[in-house]
Amino acid sequence: MPYPSTAEGIEDPSRARQRSHFRWTIVAFSALGLTIAYLDRSALSVALPFMTREFEISPAVQGVVLSSFFWSYAVFQVPSGWLLDRVGPRVVYPVAVGWWSIWTALTALAGGVASLIVFRIGLGIGEAPVQPANIKVVSKWFPRSERAFASSLFDMGQQIGVALSVPVVTVLAVSVGWRAVFVVIGAVGLLWIFGWLRIYRSPEHHPRVSAAELAHIRYDQAEMVVEETPRDARSWLPLLRNGQVWALMSGYVFRSLAGAFFLTWYPSYLLDDRGFSEADFGMVGAIPAVIGIGATVLGGIVSDRMLAAGMSTNVARKAPIIAGLGVSACIAITPFVESNLVVMILLTVSSAAHSFAGAAILSLPSEVAPSPDVVGSIAGFQNFGSQLGNIVSPIAIGLFLTFSGGSYLGPLVFAGASCIISALIYGLCVRIKPVHTFEESK
Repeated sequence: MPYPSTAEGIEDPSRARQRSHFRWTIVAFSALGLTIAYLDRSALSVALPFMTREFEISPAVQGVVLSSFFWSYAVFQVPSGWLLDRVGPRVVYPVAVGWWSIWTALTALAGGVASLIVFRIGLGIGEAPVQPANIKVVSKWFPRSERAFASSLFDMGQQIGVALSVPVVTVLAVSVGWRAVFVVIGAVGLLWIFGWLRIYRSPEHHPRVSAAELAHIRYDQAEMVVEETPRDARSWLPLLRNGQVWALMSGYVFRSLAGAFFLTWYPSYLLDDRGFSEADFGMVGAIPAVIGIGATVLGGIVSDRMLAAGMSTNVARKAPIIAGLGVSACIAITPFVESNLVVMILLTVSSAAHSFAGAAILSLPSEVAPSPDVVGSIAGFQNFGSQLGNIVSPIAIGLFLTFSGGSYLGPLVFAGASCIISALIYGLCVRIKPVHTFEESK
């Protein structure tokens, strides 16, 4: 369905009366879904120090185990986006949550490295649609002027999930053992499914969305390309010929090379290298993720405010990305600091700045898409780049630790350099304009 224009009778939202606000409920459920996803995927990195006592896993092998989730998660990004464009998030999202919840719970049966890898691969398949689904939901439920803020709201689920994983997994692992951790958090996702199926419909068919809210959602989408997308041109394959898509993907690769540290080796760094006790880690380990929640929302607000102030979309979306990634490079300083307090401050600033850039990045697929029919596919390509970084980072860190005698100098300096490279790609290579693939595909 093409975006309607103001000429088709869409009312200026400033004149709308009795406007409902159900779109915020929808994005809250998207945020909750992402929270559960990140709680599930982060549980292993927090539980790994406990698991290594039982399985005696070397640092190099730990890197492979931590990376294995991203193998299948990356491979299924593009198919997930394609499926979302055709079936929609109402069906794809709950099926994905059910799948990954089962594989999370199965991790409790792990008997060694091989079975851990199998369970992580299964988890990665299930979680692959989560970010493309959330981006698709925002593109359908929010006007362009609110998309960065809406994206920040669902993306803060990432930080909430990571933040919750530290105290929740630590407490459960200490009190009832690491195996019970995965059973408990696996059950949480099943509850989310019932809520999603109950509340989610497209805005055009939702009984709780007023005509005024629908007009508001569609109002500034009139600037988008409104031609109907040919059915035979909705394949994701033509997107591979477009440099814009490759730029989005490449920028995310380097951003994730840095961000993956917080998802994988961060607990081991504090516990093994910086000398934190398990009790200390349980109390302060979640601080970067907690601060990152506010930074994510702030990044979305800043980007949308810049757009509302009359700045070009190119500037309003890219400025927060470049600034956030530039500041996030301070992670490279941490190996040269002796004080654990200063280290936690630097890690918190780096994580917060990294999160600040996130909302604008997640709004890019809907900004560059020439039609709503390919938003999911472009999001899948973008997130595929993210997972390439997530695959490489934990393995590379594990190998470096093995051959350097446990030094985190190289990994943390490399993380800072990756932030700078990512900022340069977004600044110099990304141009926010429709990708125009359809005429080329005829």
